[in-house]
Amino acid sequence: MNTQTGIFVSDPARRPRQFGRIFAPNREWLGRQPVEAILDPGIAIVDAHHHVWDFPGNRYLIDELAADLQSGHNVVATVFVECEAMYRQDGPVAMRPVGETEFAAGVAAMSDSGHYGPARVASGIVGFADLALGDAVQPVLEAHVAAGGGRFRGVRYAAGWDASDVIGNSHGVAGPQLLRHPGVRAGFARVAALGLWLHGEPAPHPSAPPCSARTAARTRLARPAAAHTATSPVPGHAPGRSRPCLQRP
Repeated sequence: MNTQTGIFVSDPARRPRQFGRIFAPNREWLGRQPVEAILDPGIAIVDAHHHVWDFPGNRYLIDELAADLQSGHNVVATVFVECEAMYRQDGPVAMRPVGETEFAAGVAAMSDSGHYGPARVASGIVGFADLALGDAVQPVLEAHVAAGGGRFRGVRYAAGWDASDVIGNSHGVAGPQLLRHPGVRAGFARVAALGLWLHGEPAPHPSAPPCSARTAARTRLARPAAAHTATSPVPGHAPGRSRPCLQRP
């Protein structure tokens, strides 16, 4: 039985590693921390990277998110980023991540009711698609766009990989140099052709092309690749700043 994702719970197909795992927050510890003053509470903020999920022992859905958004900051909108939540249970494997976009769109619809505060949650949705499928990823991307109801903005494709037994690798990554794979490069082109964003996660050096090559790849996309807070895929909100890539030491 697949337990959804090895970064949260034990999954025979993906051994939990010492590093790279996610645990439920320690509410008792958080409750003992001093409350920080809100800086510039009037500034409109777009939370450009967050998740909602319901994993065994770790539930963070719209109620929990809404409570966090009401801390005093003026968060006006958010961007949901894929986290292997609510994949479809059956159907073609490549299409199963579309269930996450359906889920995020449902959360957005709940937020639009106004019952969870003024922030518009998941105004932008960044999902997952296996770009190694190359040109065959096109129908998956189109299904995401349809499921997002106008909110789907792009794909996060993390490429972190290390051979160490203690480091958790990005999901879907089986070895080094993933970003050089011809199928992945063709998948990038499909993302660009649809005018979507590529959420590129900087990877450890074994799987990433040199910095200059990654930068060049980004400039060929229809829209810039977004780092965690690099650019805002929410209409009407200005993009932030980010370095074009991470330099190696």
